[in-house]
Amino acid sequence: MDIAQIAAKNPSHWMRAAAIRALTLDAVAAANSGHSGMPMGMADVATVLFEKHLRFDPAAPRWADRDRFILSAGHGSMLIYSLLYLTGYKDMTLDQIKNFRQWGAITAGHPEYGHVAGVETTTGPLGQGIANSVGFAMAEENLRARWGAKIVDHYTYVIAGDGCLMEGVSQEAIGIAGKQKLSRLIVLWDDNGITIDGKVDLADITDQKARFAAAGWNVLSCDGHDAADIDRALTAAKTSDRPTMIACKTHIALGHAAQDTSKGHGALTDKDQMAAAKAAYGWTSGPFEVPAKIKAEWEAFGARGAAARAEWEKRFAALSSAKQAEFTRMFALDAPAKLASAVRAVKKAASSEAPKLATRTASEKVLVAVNPIMPETFGGSADLTGSNNTKTADLGVFTPENRAGRYMYWGIREHGMASAMNGMALHGGMRPYSGTFMAFTDYARPAMRLSALMGIPVVYVMTHDSIGLGEDGPTHQPVEHLAISRVTPNTYVFRPADLVETAEAWELALSAKTTPSVLALSRQNLPTVRRVHTNSNLTAKGAYVLAEAVGKRQVILMATGSEVEIALKARDLLQAGGIGTRVVSMPCMELFAAQDEAYRRKILPPGPVRVAIEAGVRQGWDRWLLGERGKFGREAFVGMTSFGASAPAEVLYKQFGITAEAAAEAAKALL
Repeated sequence: MDIAQIAAKNPSHWMRAAAIRALTLDAVAAANSGHSGMPMGMADVATVLFEKHLRFDPAAPRWADRDRFILSAGHGSMLIYSLLYLTGYKDMTLDQIKNFRQWGAITAGHPEYGHVAGVETTTGPLGQGIANSVGFAMAEENLRARWGAKIVDHYTYVIAGDGCLMEGVSQEAIGIAGKQKLSRLIVLWDDNGITIDGKVDLADITDQKARFAAAGWNVLSCDGHDAADIDRALTAAKTSDRPTMIACKTHIALGHAAQDTSKGHGALTDKDQMAAAKAAYGWTSGPFEVPAKIKAEWEAFGARGAAARAEWEKRFAALSSAKQAEFTRMFALDAPAKLASAVRAVKKAASSEAPKLATRTASEKVLVAVNPIMPETFGGSADLTGSNNTKTADLGVFTPENRAGRYMYWGIREHGMASAMNGMALHGGMRPYSGTFMAFTDYARPAMRLSALMGIPVVYVMTHDSIGLGEDGPTHQPVEHLAISRVTPNTYVFRPADLVETAEAWELALSAKTTPSVLALSRQNLPTVRRVHTNSNLTAKGAYVLAEAVGKRQVILMATGSEVEIALKARDLLQAGGIGTRVVSMPCMELFAAQDEAYRRKILPPGPVRVAIEAGVRQGWDRWLLGERGKFGREAFVGMTSFGASAPAEVLYKQFGITAEAAAEAAKALL
């Protein structure tokens, strides 16, 4: 490829793009690690996007109606860091660029949401960005339908690579986007034909353009190094009534000795080869130096967004004060004042009426009370709506014909669903929740982990949470999934015992701002165990005394969810034998761990033997059995040590020894 011929087509554009390439080479060399090739190959595409199409304002990076730019190919992080520095984002200083991938710098190896203004989502696990983008685009459509185009009217742009499109979640994502006709979503595919192992055709022969077209997308192509052709494709994309994929034919590590090779994917640090590449670009400035003229041109692109933002602020100010306050509240993730009273009403009725129902049904009752007063909630299910009980009558279904609908039929796409929910939450103004079976958290795990890593309050409604689901058998019976969810940092795992605890769990999940929640809910009916109403949210403590010992306290039984009923029956057996027994309900271990030492000691004092009861594996329980003043040899766990089986729930509980009698005998054996 003749670099000189490319540069001669548009010299000003070429030098602006060269600034990205030079900064990338310098930063990766300084860190002696990173990925040089993708930013070098996509610099022309990114330059045209930021110069001519992307609406943004570096002075107001959280402006609600900005266009969103997602770097799905997050390994090429120096592309976005260069763009943010060049266009004038205050926190992206040259020092941050120089400290790429170093301790304390915001320029992490892969872009991290919350660390850097202008980074809309954490990417690096390939495919997540393009899947997030579907949620961003859905949020834009939904909010525009409800607030009007004067307030919400923007695009979501994505740069994705071959790796993103090979990951399975991309198929789920493009299927959703095509079905929903998300016309404000534009994906720029870095079609360079190279992966780490070598050429793409070592592993894949997929016709990506045909694949997207088959999923209902508008498909375009361009020369990824021709500014005019890139501009043409982007302009055409914005006229489509469908999502658009633009295949940008590029050369990885353009102008470098490693161009068009797998070596070009990684860190290009050879000094002589770097110098030769810069010479080919016509770049004569020193390391980390950008000529003032070029920097000023880039900053002018950034400054241009201020006028658009000012016009938007005028339109926003024209709304009534009540609408302004509601919009601001939703984007700030502040729960409405009515939430607490709505939850209290559900709790009070439950304590009084003492219904026996599955906690998945209890969850639906809470949503019936909550969804009408929280317009930011957006529900869904991965083809299990009638089982997850996530749809309430007031929501309406989100479709191309009804953009104001707040319920999504995701199809059998747990991973795509979870990733899109992340995108919706990141967009702002939305609190997404959706459901599947607890066992299928396995399919959603990568996105659930990123919810926690990014600190976004997505709610995962995971029903059929144990062997209690019965006859469907071990393929559908989660035994390790509670432990996996609990071991994930910054995640609330709620396993409520009845309608009262379920209401409290939802209140906490819908009030959280920086933590996702997993609601583990039963298929089988459970009795109401909280018979005395209290305004206080006891689940907020993580654990509390549900039933106190009569006489000398010798045993503490701890349980969650469907096993709290078993603990109470075991207590009756022990108390009948004169053994004073306290029952502790522990609906959220993470919140209990966050309480102060005095409260934890009050709930789990030293002395009594301890037995934990849960229809899952033991992992996670030892802190409460052995730690917190517990003692080895004075503890026991009644739960699962294997996979389940296919049989009615009551048979399974008996066969696996998760019964009141077994719990009582375990306690007696410790005395």
